[in-house]
Amino acid sequence: MKIGFLGPKASFTYAAARAAFPDSSHQLIAFDSITEVIRSYEQDLVDFAIVPVENSIEGSVHQTVDYLFLQADDTRAQAEIIQPIKQQLMATSADKKIEKIFSHPQAIAQSLKYVQQYFPDAKIESTDSTAYAAKFVAEHPDKNYAAIAPVASSLEYGLTIIAQDIQEIDENFTRFWLLGHTTPQIPLPVETEKMTLALTLSDNLPGALYKALQIFADFGINLTKIESRPLKTFLGEYFFLIDAQFSENYLYLIHALEKLGITVKRLGKYKVYKM
Repeated sequence: MKIGFLGPKASFTYAAARAAFPDSSHQLIAFDSITEVIRSYEQDLVDFAIVPVENSIEGSVHQTVDYLFLQADDTRAQAEIIQPIKQQLMATSADKKIEKIFSHPQAIAQSLKYVQQYFPDAKIESTDSTAYAAKFVAEHPDKNYAAIAPVASSLEYGLTIIAQDIQEIDENFTRFWLLGHTTPQIPLPVETEKMTLALTLSDNLPGALYKALQIFADFGINLTKIESRPLKTFLGEYFFLIDAQFSENYLYLIHALEKLGITVKRLGKYKVYKM
């Protein structure tokens, strides 16, 4: 079995993929961007794909959400994996005078307070993943570079951790979606069961969103998240991403929404697992 993930090896996504598929017979394949991970699944290059979808501090990973809504045809989440996130500052040696820090934008945002306090003169540069940042720093030992990445990255690329757990908030978690056609057996404890829908309202009339949300209330379905994202058509046009507790009335709910003229895209119904 082949599983695509946002690489390189030792990224947070890699850790989520390995937790979901611990059997060494499963082949984990790294890709350089979230878009490439999802496309690899759509092109049947892998059996499953794992991508980050939301961080508890920085919010949704828009590259994932927007691609699944705007470009993917029938790609759905079959499971969600929640991973606690700890950010480490690492370099090729502990005595480096750090001039530039590399990491994924989410990791940078989560650790910005620490960086501004202790490395106010360091330039910050974004990369496609935390693990890629660590790999890049390891490949340039002559430079005064550092990376923000997980502990696994320091071990994988032979870097020295010069500051531990630099994330601003300790309660830092990232949600990862496992995309696939079927639901695999995942050896992690189940927290709950959810569903995610993307709604496009039929018009911009007053109360249109209220009427949509009233349907959820009528079915007694509790929402856990609602977020608007631009449709990328005209300014002021949005779709609404809704996470809700799973209900056996799932299909009846969708039918009721569609009767109001709402376009519904099903992004997944899935169990939530915690590492």
